[in-house]
Amino acid sequence: MSFSLALISFFFFLSQEKQYVGFATLPNQVHRKSVKKGFDFTLMVAGESGMGKSTLVNSLFLTDLYKDRKLLNAEERINQTVEIIKHTVDIEEKGVKLKLTIVDTPGFGDAVNNNECWKPITDYIDQQFEQYFRDESGLNRKNIQDNRVHCCLYFIPPFGHGLRPVDVEFMKALHEKVNIIPLIAKADCLTPNEIKKLKDRIREEIDKFGIKVYQFPECDSDEDEEFKQLDKELKECTPFAVIGSNTVVEARGQRVRGRLYPWGIVEVENQSHCDFVKLRNMLIRSHMHDLKDVTCDVHYENYRAQCIQEMTRYDNRMESPIPILPLSTPDVDTEKLIKMKDEEV
Repeated sequence: MSFSLALISFFFFLSQEKQYVGFATLPNQVHRKSVKKGFDFTLMVAGESGMGKSTLVNSLFLTDLYKDRKLLNAEERINQTVEIIKHTVDIEEKGVKLKLTIVDTPGFGDAVNNNECWKPITDYIDQQFEQYFRDESGLNRKNIQDNRVHCCLYFIPPFGHGLRPVDVEFMKALHEKVNIIPLIAKADCLTPNEIKKLKDRIREEIDKFGIKVYQFPECDSDEDEEFKQLDKELKECTPFAVIGSNTVVEARGQRVRGRLYPWGIVEVENQSHCDFVKLRNMLIRSHMHDLKDVTCDVHYENYRAQCIQEMTRYDNRMESPIPILPLSTPDVDTEKLIKMKDEEV
């Protein structure tokens, strides 16, 4: 009897041991590899001059990307065309490295005639897709640099009664290429009631004109209640009414980032004053990876499928949407690489 019990205990012990194989550590392995490699994120900011774009970006990432910026006077702005300027900075927080690229668009919306002023911006986004498509189709795909634009913050002026024609045309030109997040700039110009009315009007016009702004993904059923509540607040909050400031002021005995006015202090990180904290949480803490996924799985895949369709449609190489460079004589390194690939096959 005791022998039977011992045998049963032995087999029970073996069955318990076999239950743990070890693949439960895969998330830890992925985490270590990702942290070692680092992350990259490309953010585009667009809107008229004087909307607080530079200040907001500096406030979001607690850095100064515009040290050498030169402010143009009114006469210089008349002749200014839309430019594309990139600022790249490496940020590290608790051992996690982020390569942040800010794509600025000075000159947009500043001219008297703004007809197709968004064309240089759409061309730039397409160029990044094209470059990634070329790198992806090349021989060496190990270290592909991803410069695709993952998100575009579009600044809407606080004055007026909703979207202007240039706002509608800009977002319609870009909504199939990039994740657009509309913002109401300089929200401290408006009262809470005015902000609510303007948000409702902008949401109505976005639906009316069929503009596809970034849609927050639906929460999974197993998410905790706190995350579900946060997701609900974010969806109800768009377009975000934001204020930026790099100035530290004294408020209620504490030093906070805000703006000092004769009638009081506007605190950037006070959620009853503006939506800055909600925007930062969404952009950095909760939805950064989803913005990258949508860029890769939706916008880039649409561009890639269109390119492949066009390339197979035409027999003439010169009519391909991706210009094919003339083939040159391969050098020694290229021949070695091709030989290695052949041997692997």
